[in-house]
Amino acid sequence: MSNKKNTVKPDRTLANAIRALSMDAVQRAKSGHPGMPMGMADAATVLFSKFLKFDPTWPEWPDRDRFVLSAGHGSMLLYSLLYLTGYKGPTIEDIKNFRQLLSPCAGHPEYGELPGVEATTGPLSQGLGMAVGMAIAERALGAEFGPEVFDHYTYVIVGDGCLMEGLSHETLSLAGHQKLSKLIVLWDDNSVSIDGPTSLAVSDDQCQRFEAHGWDTIAVDGHDPAAVEAAIAKARKSDKPSLIACKTIIGFGAPNKQGTAATHGAPLGEDEVAAARKTLGWPHKAFEIPDDILKTWRGFGTRSKPDVKAWKKRFLDLDDQTRSILEGRLKGTLPASLDARLNAHKKALVATPKTVATRKASGDALEIINSLSDATIGGSADLTGSNNTLTSGFQAMTPENPTGRYIYYGVREFAMAACMNGLALHGGFIPYGGTFLIFTDYARPAIRLAALMGLRSIFVMTHDSIGLGEDGPTHQTIEHLMSLRAIPGLNVFRPCCAVEVAECWALALEDAKKPSIIALTRQTIAPVRNKHYEENMSARGGYILRDAEAKAQVTLVATGSEVEVALAAKEILDKKNIPARVVSMPSIEHFLAQSAAYKKEVLGAGTLKVSIEAGITRGWEAIVGDNGFSVGIDRFGLSAPAEDLYVHFGFTGADVAARILNRFRASA
Repeated sequence: MSNKKNTVKPDRTLANAIRALSMDAVQRAKSGHPGMPMGMADAATVLFSKFLKFDPTWPEWPDRDRFVLSAGHGSMLLYSLLYLTGYKGPTIEDIKNFRQLLSPCAGHPEYGELPGVEATTGPLSQGLGMAVGMAIAERALGAEFGPEVFDHYTYVIVGDGCLMEGLSHETLSLAGHQKLSKLIVLWDDNSVSIDGPTSLAVSDDQCQRFEAHGWDTIAVDGHDPAAVEAAIAKARKSDKPSLIACKTIIGFGAPNKQGTAATHGAPLGEDEVAAARKTLGWPHKAFEIPDDILKTWRGFGTRSKPDVKAWKKRFLDLDDQTRSILEGRLKGTLPASLDARLNAHKKALVATPKTVATRKASGDALEIINSLSDATIGGSADLTGSNNTLTSGFQAMTPENPTGRYIYYGVREFAMAACMNGLALHGGFIPYGGTFLIFTDYARPAIRLAALMGLRSIFVMTHDSIGLGEDGPTHQTIEHLMSLRAIPGLNVFRPCCAVEVAECWALALEDAKKPSIIALTRQTIAPVRNKHYEENMSARGGYILRDAEAKAQVTLVATGSEVEVALAAKEILDKKNIPARVVSMPSIEHFLAQSAAYKKEVLGAGTLKVSIEAGITRGWEAIVGDNGFSVGIDRFGLSAPAEDLYVHFGFTGADVAARILNRFRASA
């Protein structure tokens, strides 16, 4: 297909409405990506007018088809479709304010800003990863509650960049292995990236690649609506996930720039916009959609009304118990008995203390949680036995057993995290997944996106320090805890004992608007909570675990396995007539969010404040202040048994006490 010559046919009028809105909005904003929306307008028009099951007046309809724009830089494609089909937003004024301060039409689609935006996309390929999670959710819920309640497709538009990203390999492999037959990917195969022709960087045969992953593939002219329609119809009948490779011209209709990188990430320019109007046969003013064209588009938005009406009847025909369960699942409601059961578990742990690794304690807590909740769906990135994420009664999810509540993600940490986000976005599930804390390096982009979207994705991260021992510095976390705490809207919990583990799980589950990291030890640690509290003591982030018998002169603040070290240092200091208080701080973020009065009460006024954590010291200034100091590790670890490493790096009660005693001597 020539990149310079194309015939504009009358049947492109509806697609040209997308092209016009996209090039006008980008031009007005003086920034954006007009090429992708203009290139994929024909395929998107076919999808929304012929196939997509949706209702703009009920965007939360549980059985709607999901549409994810993984190539989020082409956001004006999505905003145009939402406006044209009659969603409450965006309005035409919103589109005019594309990329402006506080406009819901952000540079890349943001979940929660507009109805119909199913996921925040823009970091390439993450939309594809989340779509895999959505497709898993649809299949699982359909198998559990029946196809009369859940029977929909997940459609994704990806670009060349999405398929270059390593995440695409992980997610395509997982989707093919799971045989997610209702996942349909439309690839904007325009052979252009920001740097120029994709041939500068890649020569993959994408269709063969998808087929190797167990997908069906169909290659079509992306500007031939009939061919696209036939391809989608065929894909819907496949027993595999499907790729439709839509060969397109980026910036289609811009006569001097189409087919080039000039249309990818910059406005076309006033002259080219005017020329495109002529080429497209679109004589209307900027942001003007003629009534007849808008009416036709709005008709597409009402096309699924009979489906919605029929679905509502089927939903009401469910028996009362099933309907009640399903309503709770869709709302993300936790079991009413969960608090009481976890409290009873805490009480038993205090009554019969055990020395266990917190990863084992997490598995024990999960046994209770999973026995009560039908919504939890777990998994691990090939570290199930290490993460303790598989509980009794859970079966593997497979194509033959779609109701299995445990996903073997394989060595695909990024895909796991992205799929978890998709599961959370779809609704009906509370996903958790495990790997080593060090491998948040692989999953971090999806963890960050979970925080940006406000999703209840729970990341079970074990082997959280030098305490993992002999695997050495490649696996020992140093900067990770603090770097994760730096992500806005992310809960980072590092419990010090089995009791705190149960409390942190409760907090992660209760917070439906934030993802959570639960950082857990490989090594066993002694129980430290010797009194039962009905209150969740971890909820405030930090609390006095052991107070000084006299007025405290030192406040030792520790997390996780280093609480043991703090308690040992306190014992030595007490004997030296330097009364010390120990504060356990499983969540710095929760503690810093408390009132000034509470923080002062816990940390103590006028005490020497010392933090103890087997990680970098940067960031602890907010707790220890200008006069305190931090015991940490500001270098990489070493390969050795854990107990030797703790001695080597000064994480013993004697070492910490000695540093404090030296400080007191120096100030005497």
